[in-house]
Amino acid sequence: MTPLLHLERMGRHFGLERLFVKDEGRNPTWSHKDRFSTVMVSYARLMNAKVVATASSGNAGASLAAYAAAAGIGCVVSTFAATSGAMVSQARRYGATVIPFESKRDRWSFLAEGAKRHDWLIASPYHAPVVGSHPIGVAGYKTLAYEIVDQLGGPPDWCILPVCYGDALIGLWHGFKELKQSGRLDRLPKLAAAEVYGSLGQALKVKSDVLVDCPMPFETLAVSIGTQRSTFQALHALRQSGGVAVSVVNEELLDMQGQLARREGLFVELTSAAPLVAMQKLIGDGVIRSDERVVAIATASGLKDMDLSGGSTKTPVKPFPSIGAALAHVEERGV
Repeated sequence: MTPLLHLERMGRHFGLERLFVKDEGRNPTWSHKDRFSTVMVSYARLMNAKVVATASSGNAGASLAAYAAAAGIGCVVSTFAATSGAMVSQARRYGATVIPFESKRDRWSFLAEGAKRHDWLIASPYHAPVVGSHPIGVAGYKTLAYEIVDQLGGPPDWCILPVCYGDALIGLWHGFKELKQSGRLDRLPKLAAAEVYGSLGQALKVKSDVLVDCPMPFETLAVSIGTQRSTFQALHALRQSGGVAVSVVNEELLDMQGQLARREGLFVELTSAAPLVAMQKLIGDGVIRSDERVVAIATASGLKDMDLSGGSTKTPVKPFPSIGAALAHVEERGV
């Protein structure tokens, strides 16, 4: 039950009377990933798993590490050198074995080998083409829909959230559909995905079911959603809802993060500013009307990526030279 905040000043600025933010930075590890992790680790205990593992840009790893620690289960987090140092430090403090790689794709090969050699329970995607995270954990995101409906007294007209592979988007959509099927709702909201490189937007534009790798003309500061290709499940949820996808760039994220902090006293991760950037564009294009009720999901606290948003010097994260060396390090630690 994270707060649903009515952003009156931001709403007036953008011409929306009913603009709300679901502040997921209030969760135990300060991100929405806790909804996934609590269900995933409960499942791991049920299956007598000794180790849970994930490929993560930061929040998922920190969250899974915390819940694994609480459950007395080992945790391996495979990440990449360019991610936020704060999130890597958080995962390590929870006792996870953190393995950074230079290439994001190496994370998946590493996890596949760990599952094969050591029977790790893998929470994240680790094969291409990506199909999203473990469906048991994804079900945890349905609670976002339950809470939004309880807090608003009904469905919003639009629900906007940052999207990488779309786990939260998919879980949220399933939650809304369950509420409608049970008779709690008489209509469903439209969904909007805020993304970086535009794979969902491109697939919607050309009316294709195939998502392709999009070019990376710049290195995004929104590391949590910095993927070149999303998933079919996310695309399907957008289509079912009659929704849209909107691309965002670094300058827009930094500006919106600052506006939200100054106008509302709410400091969110750069990725979490993406839904408000998308909302501004959709209002300008006439897609969102001024009388509609809009909920943006702010997925994490701004303290998560201060080294990226605040301009401070990042602590270097030394990558492992190979998958073999990474596995040897894990094995030396007895994970």
